[in-house]
Amino acid sequence: MAASGAGDPRDAKSEKAPFAQRIDPTRDKLSPAQLHFMRQVQLAQWQKTLPQRRTRNIVTGLGIGALVLAIYGYTFYSVSQERFLDELEDEARAARARAQARAAGP
Repeated sequence: MAASGAGDPRDAKSEKAPFAQRIDPTRDKLSPAQLHFMRQVQLAQWQKTLPQRRTRNIVTGLGIGALVLAIYGYTFYSVSQERFLDELEDEARAARARAQARAAGP
């Protein structure tokens, strides 16, 4: 049987592992090599998720664009069916005709 600590990534001196411990680079004193390694890891993680994010961004953009075009098209469609301006123009024409008839009448 293997020893209790064999294969365990924990430090032999302490029971707690410093694995995935959050650090603040502004407060903790880190060497330039550590900062460089952190940037490399962050860049690798970013590059790993880039295609998935790009696909989501494209789908979201197309969805928003389709919604905008639908609203724009519906607005033109609904305005083209409104007849209230035609009724106002008819009333204005009738009023002009009445005014001309009065002026020419007596």
